[in-house]
Amino acid sequence: MDGLRAYRMIAAMWIRSTMAYRASFAMTVVTDFVVTALDFAAILLMFSQVDMIGGYTLPEVALLYGTAGIALGLADLGLGSIEQLGQRVRDGTLDTLMVRPAPVLAQIAADGFALRRLGRLTQGLLILAYALAALDIAWTPLKVLMIPLMLLSGTVIFASVFVAGAAFQFFAQDAAEVQSSFTYGGNTLLRYPPTIFSKELVRGVTFVMPLAFVNWLPALYVLGRPYPLDLPQWLAFAPPLVAVACCALAGAAWRVGLRSYRSTGS
Repeated sequence: MDGLRAYRMIAAMWIRSTMAYRASFAMTVVTDFVVTALDFAAILLMFSQVDMIGGYTLPEVALLYGTAGIALGLADLGLGSIEQLGQRVRDGTLDTLMVRPAPVLAQIAADGFALRRLGRLTQGLLILAYALAALDIAWTPLKVLMIPLMLLSGTVIFASVFVAGAAFQFFAQDAAEVQSSFTYGGNTLLRYPPTIFSKELVRGVTFVMPLAFVNWLPALYVLGRPYPLDLPQWLAFAPPLVAVACCALAGAAWRVGLRSYRSTGS
């Protein structure tokens, strides 16, 4: 509760600071939206030449794109600032946070809270809305439930990757790009059907870094498509359990990293 209170107070401070310049805020949100929209424009260019990608139509790919974008967008909005931990370790400013009467994780996550990241989230929402409107799905109560389930679970999984990546930066202080390869890189991977990737890569993001549980498994259940590795269908309902496990592992990694911190020595 102390962490949530500290996070809320710091984030509110940054929001007030951002909204002091409303025109600048609007421009940054629009810019972020346009820049991220270029990724989907590339997909539209592909579909202008072909009818399917890996056996998937444009609305089906849009479903994958939108769900991955929303999950990362929510995690990035809430915890994106944590990827700057390596810089704080290098310049010693992390010490300032450690002497304050508030959890370090909450302070780092809320520091520099950027509302401009709403651009990425908005784009994901619009594309998901298009996909759901364009797809001809025989909806059942379980399939309807699967949409919010995968969005929430995917957000938690991406948030766990942010925290685990930040914990790694306690040891490898210049590893922000390594962390980005699993967060933003993972988001890029999940935008496309698993059928276009090698089975080794699909196994890796299923059993090692479980990004497949963000949207591939639950989305393929909604679309009524088999999973490339012939896994049982009930795994589509496993994302909440995977999210909890990822949270526990990320929390443990964070505690180990924080205990190992010895300041800059200056």
